[in-house]
Amino acid sequence: MKERLLELIKKIAYEKKRVILSSGKESDFYIDLRNITLHPEGLYLVSNLFYEAIQKNFPDVKAIGGPTLGADPIVAGVSLISHMKNNPLTAFIIRREPKKYGLAKLIEGDKNLYKGMKALILEDVVTTGESSFKAYNNAKEFGLDVEGIMAIVDREDGASDFFRKQNIKFYSLFTKKDITGE
Repeated sequence: MKERLLELIKKIAYEKKRVILSSGKESDFYIDLRNITLHPEGLYLVSNLFYEAIQKNFPDVKAIGGPTLGADPIVAGVSLISHMKNNPLTAFIIRREPKKYGLAKLIEGDKNLYKGMKALILEDVVTTGESSFKAYNNAKEFGLDVEGIMAIVDREDGASDFFRKQNIKFYSLFTKKDITGE
């Protein structure tokens, strides 16, 4: 399963070209994992691999969430797989900022969560770790007991070191080296 996912990532998500990342850094490659998480087989593979990794590395977790937009399909897919395996994980999404209308929520799916619930932040790609850290803190401020952060790909651009310095447990399925060979 992991080999097939890596093959798909290299085929439909990886591009060798100059881009500016959300962190503001310039890069000579881009990994657009929405092409994976919005692909039927890609989402199936990610969801199953994440579910297995959560059970192994974060067995007490009961809720999974992450920053919109990258985490949206991932948390939904993993939540569905967890239900199918009779071990449900509640999904939630963290907005960049609270809505300016309605209930002005920062966290969607909040009625399914409770204070002290063990949670995990899921991401597609991490670079510096800033957006994941913000989501981590938002979930903690909401009252969740956040156990760590998990990503499909670590670009190896500082995120894992940053998380380690913050005493945040971090796990990724792949690293830049797995994708680029460099």
